[in-house]
Amino acid sequence: MSIRNLIKAGAATVLCAFSLTAFSAPIEIKFSHVVAENTPKGQMAIHFKELVEKRFPGRVSVQVFPNAQLFGDNKVLEALLLGDVQLAAPSVSKFQKFTDQLQVFDLPFLFQDMEAVDRFQQSPAGQKILGSLEKKGLVGLGYLHNGMKQLSANSPIREPRDAEGRKFRIMTSDVLAAQFETVDAIPVKKPFSEVFTLLQTKAIDGQENSWSNIYSKKFFEVQPYITETNHGVLDYLVVTSAEFWQGLPDDLRPEIEKALDESIAYGNKIADLKGQEDKEAIIASGQTKVLPLTAGQREQWVESMRPVWKQFEKQIGRDLIAAAVASNQ
Repeated sequence: MSIRNLIKAGAATVLCAFSLTAFSAPIEIKFSHVVAENTPKGQMAIHFKELVEKRFPGRVSVQVFPNAQLFGDNKVLEALLLGDVQLAAPSVSKFQKFTDQLQVFDLPFLFQDMEAVDRFQQSPAGQKILGSLEKKGLVGLGYLHNGMKQLSANSPIREPRDAEGRKFRIMTSDVLAAQFETVDAIPVKKPFSEVFTLLQTKAIDGQENSWSNIYSKKFFEVQPYITETNHGVLDYLVVTSAEFWQGLPDDLRPEIEKALDESIAYGNKIADLKGQEDKEAIIASGQTKVLPLTAGQREQWVESMRPVWKQFEKQIGRDLIAAAVASNQ
């Protein structure tokens, strides 16, 4: 064989080997989130990894990055669009610059309980919101629960006037800022990863969060009071980029979506259980005092914060707010 033919044969072998390697390389899915692994979202992500890698061994690889190891919620959506990660589950509050409709979940005292939240999310109106991100290059894949929000503070907070002048950490949300401003409190937009230190150093007076997050992040250890307000919902939206989602093989995409649906249902069951368990663990610790609201106190909060609904009615949509209210019945 001539030298030229040897070179051609060698090149063909290299190309063949490269093609086989490229063909056999698994699809990589990086799932980035900001909470601990023992939270509903953390457990949902792990369950998804286990399901996918069991069903598609060697074909799909899932890496989970909890505790903001890769990105905080303020950066992860841009990272999705750049292809640096493939899955994320930020709080619905983080989508403000992508769609106004998801702000409905930030409205204070809109939902009576998580059952009402679930009814709304599964309704045609709730499902339609998932598609509101497509023009921005994102695909909403499902809602993931964390629970109703409680209010922790350095001093007892029972009535709206008790919050006056106090600094509360919030997520980046104009609705949440307005929520605290209506009771003359000071909203402070800070990343979730900084909350414990801010509370510990008393740079802020309090924060709002679910029982699960308050427990897993040990906020109760540095906050002497938690008021059981159930004033809002802390839910997440499992999301990916349209480019990644549409680039998946046609035979894989529905199966990965099925695994996500199963994992979200799994995470939501954990959320229901952990909410009560973590609340009881916090009370049992003796490190903080949980303050229930009387019917009269709760009504004061509702009346104080309800003007926020009207303030954001044009952005969110009157019909969407009405659909959410109807889910309480």
